[in-house]
Amino acid sequence: MGRESVMNSVSNMDAAEVAAVRTVVLASADAGLRQRLRASLTGLRWQVREASGGAEAMAQLEDARSEALLVDSWLPDLEVGEFASVIRMMYPAMELLRVDGGADGGARSPRRNELLHALREAQNTPVHAPVNDTAAWAAAPVSVPVPAATTASAAGARGPIRMPSPVRKDVDQSEAREREEQVRLESTRQALAVLLGREETTRPAAKTEAMLPEMIGTSEPMRELTRLIRLVAPRSTTVLIEGETGTGKEVAARALHRLSERAGKPFAVLNCAAIPEALLEAELFGHTRGAFTGAVQSRTGRIEAAHGGTLFLDEIGEMPMALQAKMLRFLECGELQRVGDNETMRVDVRVIAATHQPLEKLATSTGAERTFRLDLYHRLAVFPVEVPALRDRMDDLGLLAEHILEQMGQEMPRKRLTVKAEAKLYEHSWPGNVRELMHVLERGAILAAEKMEIGEEEIRFRRATRS
Repeated sequence: MGRESVMNSVSNMDAAEVAAVRTVVLASADAGLRQRLRASLTGLRWQVREASGGAEAMAQLEDARSEALLVDSWLPDLEVGEFASVIRMMYPAMELLRVDGGADGGARSPRRNELLHALREAQNTPVHAPVNDTAAWAAAPVSVPVPAATTASAAGARGPIRMPSPVRKDVDQSEAREREEQVRLESTRQALAVLLGREETTRPAAKTEAMLPEMIGTSEPMRELTRLIRLVAPRSTTVLIEGETGTGKEVAARALHRLSERAGKPFAVLNCAAIPEALLEAELFGHTRGAFTGAVQSRTGRIEAAHGGTLFLDEIGEMPMALQAKMLRFLECGELQRVGDNETMRVDVRVIAATHQPLEKLATSTGAERTFRLDLYHRLAVFPVEVPALRDRMDDLGLLAEHILEQMGQEMPRKRLTVKAEAKLYEHSWPGNVRELMHVLERGAILAAEKMEIGEEEIRFRRATRS
C-alpha cells in the first residue's frame, strides 16, 4: 500500500459515517487505567472498546464507528502527536481526547462531560489489585462466538459432559482468528507507517532504548537514565535516586513504579524534610490511640499504606539518626511496629529513596559531620540512579520547554516562545534545574498577558542573593 493510495482512501471517507452513538475506544498501554475507565464509562452506558497501542486502536476504529477516542499521553508503538494527526485526518467527525482531559482536535462530542467525568473518576480511583492485560481484555465486549450446535448439545446433555472432537476444531478456529487479527494489526501498522512517511518494518516498541513518557529528552544522560530505570523496574531491588534539587527525582521514582509489577498497587510518598522530627516516626510507621499527646485515634503509617506497592522516601538525608535505625530494621526484615504498639506486622513494600545530598560522604564522615548511618546507606544504595542536572543535558531544553508550555496550555491559552526568548533560555545556567525552567516559563506566560508568544523581555530570572 503506497502513501498516495492511503491518502486517497482517507480523502474518500465519509465523515458522517465515522461518528457512532455512545461508542468509545480507549488507547493506553496501562491495563489498570483501561479497566478503571471501562468501569466508569460502562456505568454511563457507553460501549467501550480497548486497545493497548495505536495500531490496535486503528483496528478498533475500523471495526466499529466510534463517537470518541481516548488516548494516553504515551503509546508503545506510535508517537502520540503523529497518531493524533492521522486520527484527525481520517475521522474528523470523531472527538479525540487525551487521558489527562485535554482535547486534541476533531469534533466535539455532545456527551463530552460524560467522558471527562469518567476520566476524572478513573484517575482518582485507587487500585487495590494488580491488573494485567489478559484480565483487561477478558472484560472486553468482543468475544469469540460459541457455535449454536455446541450450546444446544451442552444444554440438552443428561449424562456427564464429554469432550468431543469438535472442541479441538473450535480451538483451531479460535487460533486461526487470532492469527488473522495479528496479520490485520501488522497491516494497520504498515499503513500508518506509510501515512506518516516512514517505511518502517519494525515496531518502535521492540526497541529497549525507547524513551519513557515521563522522561522528556533524548540526550545521552537521559537515555542512560531510561536504560537503568527499565533494567531495575521489574525487580523489588531498593533504589537510591540521587540528583540536584529540581531535577525530577520523584518523576523517575514514579516511572520505576509504573514499570514494575507493583504498578497496580499504591505509590506512597513521604518527604522526610517536610515533617517535624517529632512526628516523622509516627507518620512513617503509624501509631496507636494514646501513643502520645494528641493521638486520639490509631493511624496507619505510610509504610503500611503502601503495602504491596512502592514507598518513595524523598530527601532521605534529612531523616534523624534515631529513626534511621528503625528504618534499617524494616528494610532488613520487612517488619514494622507502630508507635505505642507491642505487636509487629509484616509489610511487602518496595522502597525508593531520593536525596540531593552527598549521602555517601555524610555516612563516611566522622564526628558531628556524620549525619547518616553507613549501614543504612549501603542498604538503600543497592542500585543507585542519578538524575542529570539540566545544565548537563541542554540538548533537551527545547523539548522540555515545549512540554511545559503544552501542560500550561491546559489551563490557559497555549503560548509559544519567540526565537530570541528560546535563545535566552540557552544562555542561562539553570541552578534550579527543571523546576526553575517551569517557574521561568510560567512567569513569562503571565508577563506576556494577552499575547500568544512569550518574548525575550518576558524571560526573567531571579537575581542572585546578595551576600
